[in-house]
Amino acid sequence: MSLQQTPQSRVFVELLPWADRGRENYLLSGGETLPGLRRPLSSAPAQTPTREVHVSGTAEVSASPDRAQVVVRVSSTKEAAAEAKKSVCRRLDYITQSLRQQGVQSENVTVTKDFKRLENAYHMEAEVCITFTEFGKMQNICNFLVEKLDSSVVISQPQFYHMPGSIDNLRRQACLAAVENARRKAQEVCNLVGQTLGKPLIIKEEETKEWEGQIDDPQSSRLSSSLTVQQKIKSATIHAAAKVFITFEVKGREKKKKHI
Repeated sequence: MSLQQTPQSRVFVELLPWADRGRENYLLSGGETLPGLRRPLSSAPAQTPTREVHVSGTAEVSASPDRAQVVVRVSSTKEAAAEAKKSVCRRLDYITQSLRQQGVQSENVTVTKDFKRLENAYHMEAEVCITFTEFGKMQNICNFLVEKLDSSVVISQPQFYHMPGSIDNLRRQACLAAVENARRKAQEVCNLVGQTLGKPLIIKEEETKEWEGQIDDPQSSRLSSSLTVQQKIKSATIHAAAKVFITFEVKGREKKKKHI
């Protein structure tokens, strides 16, 4: 028995936007309608696309050194061991006493002593390492010691540096300043076009860098011993820069209601 071949049929359905979900009939090819395909109505209003403003912000901050270290060296070479010790200890006591009178705290002073025997003599050397937080006081004390002590006492050039955590703190300051600059820029843009700045949607730190001294400063190539105190401070100053990218929501300004 031969089976009768069923004629082929084709169905075309057009998917309409969700905004047309209230229509009961959907069009088919050729203008025909397909009744009965109804989507359930939703009580939720249609969502409007979020309006955004994209801005970038940069900032650069710097911090001068907050610490300085000076080393005072006292030495003596004598034929008798007791004489070498006595010579050094006498000047060492004078130095430490002067530091106390000038208000330098004991925790900021470290004393080390080294005693050794030479061929026909004894040599003793002591170092007083002083940490300063007030650079004016540091200069006054160093000048006083140079005036009062002889040439056997050697005072090193101050070494300026930052306390631990200063660079991390400077990075945070640069990032926050860049975010504030970006927010201010976005606020001005919204004011210009008559809109209201909304909440931030995306905050991204795109770049951060830090360096010490001035990049194009010719003094940085000079020997440290030939620099003045102010030049040393400038050379030890650290800088940090940051660049951020932020996306803010933009809101329309509310119309004032008229009171009847």
